[in-house]
Amino acid sequence: MGYGPRYQELARVVTAEFSDAEVSGFVGRQGSFEIEINGQLIFSKLETSGFPYEDDIMDAIQKAHDGEPVEKITKSRPPCVIL
Repeated sequence: MGYGPRYQELARVVTAEFSDAEVSGFVGRQGSFEIEINGQLIFSKLETSGFPYEDDIMDAIQKAHDGEPVEKITKSRPPCVIL
């Protein structure tokens, strides 16, 4: 299962808001979930130990869409842990 469902949901949200966005994904290193905008890494689960907030991703995409500089996202929500 991996992070595929998280990717698919994020891709759905992005393309619903930005219909001209090109969204692609691939399976990378185990435990990684990274997001790039125009080749710039803006989020890495390996660095933050969690997943991004959708609002932060959408704000970054809006900035890129508007031609503004995009900053790296450093806050995240913790991954789900089942005990």
